[in-house]
Amino acid sequence: MLTIALGLTFLFFVVYWSFRDWRRAVKAVFLILVIDGAFRKWFLPQASEFIYFFKDFVLFGAYLRYYLYPRPDEPRYPIPNSFVNILIVLASAWCVFQASNPHLGSFLVGILGLKSYLFYIPLIWMMPYLFRSEEELYIFLRNHLFLLIPVGILGIVQFFSPINSPINQYIPGRNEPIATFGFAGSQNVRITGTFSYLNSYQGYLSACFGLLIPIIGYPKTKQWQWIVYAMVFFIALNAFMTGSRTPIFASIVFLIGYFGIRIIKNPEQLILIISRLTTFLLFTIPIFWIAFRKVVESFWLRVSSNEDVGSRVALGFVGPFDLVGATGLDGFGVGATHAGTLSFQLALGLPISPPLPVEVEAEMGRVALELGPIGMMLWYGMRVWIIVVLFQIFMQLKRPFLRDLALAGALIHSVLFINQMVFHNTFGLYYWFYTGFIFLLPWLERVENWRSQQQYYAQWYAEQAFDGSDPSHG
Repeated sequence: MLTIALGLTFLFFVVYWSFRDWRRAVKAVFLILVIDGAFRKWFLPQASEFIYFFKDFVLFGAYLRYYLYPRPDEPRYPIPNSFVNILIVLASAWCVFQASNPHLGSFLVGILGLKSYLFYIPLIWMMPYLFRSEEELYIFLRNHLFLLIPVGILGIVQFFSPINSPINQYIPGRNEPIATFGFAGSQNVRITGTFSYLNSYQGYLSACFGLLIPIIGYPKTKQWQWIVYAMVFFIALNAFMTGSRTPIFASIVFLIGYFGIRIIKNPEQLILIISRLTTFLLFTIPIFWIAFRKVVESFWLRVSSNEDVGSRVALGFVGPFDLVGATGLDGFGVGATHAGTLSFQLALGLPISPPLPVEVEAEMGRVALELGPIGMMLWYGMRVWIIVVLFQIFMQLKRPFLRDLALAGALIHSVLFINQMVFHNTFGLYYWFYTGFIFLLPWLERVENWRSQQQYYAQWYAEQAFDGSDPSHG
């Protein structure tokens, strides 16, 4: 009882801390996301489950402040009556409906499922007031992405450390074998960085890559330009060291789309893009080949020994439609395929759900099982429309940095469409952060245009006053 009381007291102070300053809390969530795995693995493994939900309690306090108890001087962003919001509401309503599915055995299991689907959605309507200028958004992204350097250095140490080294362990007590490349006698581990598992780390790398590329073109000091190049180097190297094809292939497709679309829209940028890319490649390729040749060879052996990429992608799109016979028009409820459902039911003494007729690993298939065909069409119809709107915003915006972020958001949503989002503790947060660009980026452009006008008028009035004329008389 004492432990429970101490835990609840600590949670109260966490929520209260985030309640005091919701902007600080939301930004802190992205730091917690990067470091909580380290605490779960190495420093406080006995509190692993609590740490897993820690960032969600921080975000919950921010939600309370922003939506229920806003300060008089901080009005809430008016949620527009747009088609994308209608789709989000419809998809969310179906998820809530499926939370009471009898197959789950208890509504508490449905709440666990709702957390995976819906908990990060309110973030998207907070973002226009989260960042009050384009520069503030840039500084946040720059500082957050700076973490790629220490995390990337840790990844290098993990790759060249023995498999039984403490630095390569997962969360104790899970009895999950450490993943290795396992080809041609290679026993190098597939690194996880500060994250609990390999899947979490590769989602982080993919999400950060999409944010990092627009940062390259933002005006900055020479020092920060080299730091950004170091970020690109470490994210690329660590992506190879994960041994996962997803971050590598996703990055390649992203770059083709990103620079291809930019060149089509602004052909005069071709020379600048080629020069920057050539400079970076001339600097990094020799380092990769001389110092990290073993990394590239290990990754290539893993990729070349597996020829199921095309079939896995096709199955990701087509497979869910084969499950209609198992689900009917209904589904089995949100949380039915959640990895923590059984442990949750045993811990709380809840009825155990009947086994599902099939087991599916791909996320689209799991969503189809939980929401049924109607819910799946609503959920993925929403996601398709989010991509369309982000592309529309990219075409409409004028400020280069904001326009590039809109394009990055649209491409990340497209490239990782069939990858885990609902059931991915890391990428799920980034997914809705990217989605928030729909409301944030047009708002920031209006703010910056207004500031430019105010500066112009202030300068004009100052010049008129300096000339000795009265600006109030024509």
